[in-house]
Amino acid sequence: MGRLIVDETKCKRDAICANECPMAIIKLKDGNGFPEMVPGGEQVCLVCGHCVAVCPHGALSHEQIPVKECPVIDRELVVDERQAEQFLRSCRSIRFFKDEPPDKATIQRLIEIARYAPTAGNTQLVEWLVLTDRGKIKEMAGMAVDWMRSLLEKAPRTAPPYVPVVVRSWDMGFDAVLRDVPALVVASAPKAAANGMVDVILALSYFELAAPTLGLGTCWAGLLQGALLSSSETREALGLPKGHPYHYPMMVGRPKAKYHRLPRRKSPKITWQ
Repeated sequence: MGRLIVDETKCKRDAICANECPMAIIKLKDGNGFPEMVPGGEQVCLVCGHCVAVCPHGALSHEQIPVKECPVIDRELVVDERQAEQFLRSCRSIRFFKDEPPDKATIQRLIEIARYAPTAGNTQLVEWLVLTDRGKIKEMAGMAVDWMRSLLEKAPRTAPPYVPVVVRSWDMGFDAVLRDVPALVVASAPKAAANGMVDVILALSYFELAAPTLGLGTCWAGLLQGALLSSSETREALGLPKGHPYHYPMMVGRPKAKYHRLPRRKSPKITWQ
């Protein structure tokens, strides 16, 4: 998994990297020398970059995480508590989009940001599918409606109350599934991902949080997700990679409206033990 590279002219032998390593595979040579991996450490290294990131001297590098590719944190860009709270509270699920599609470079940039979301074991197995063909997106919405029709036919009493409303809206010409969105992004992970669904949700959350900074809005496409979970035909039509049981679609576009206030939420229910 790669070895450590130590700049002995910068290293202070303070063991910060060894103390921070989540796998405890870094030690100081002979107890007070320069950092090195323990025997066999390369096989269990997570390639997480903690050792490179935590060194205040820029003395440590990793074959797969060169220190020159790890920029120093710009303290002027660190947000304070009030900024973070307003930013998070101002995030909205967007369901009405401008007709203009987001450009490929912007979506690419958001995915590049989202790749920094944590993954179990740092496996980084999340993949991305981006649909910008309006006809294809409409087709997927239609297949979700077909799935909801089947729910109403098989078990009308157990179908969620919004299902008949969505179906009727579709029949009247209004897409309440994907909202005529100009772009659809789908994150997915293979069966090999130990916590694949968590990895997917975290990646999409990063994508969602970064989107407003580039003028885009998002909405989790839960109705399409329901169809994808229930129908192999829908999964194949979407083009999900084979062997990817973990997935979730997200609508992406330029919001029609601008929001000006921060709605309140219910107080959290907390149990202290």
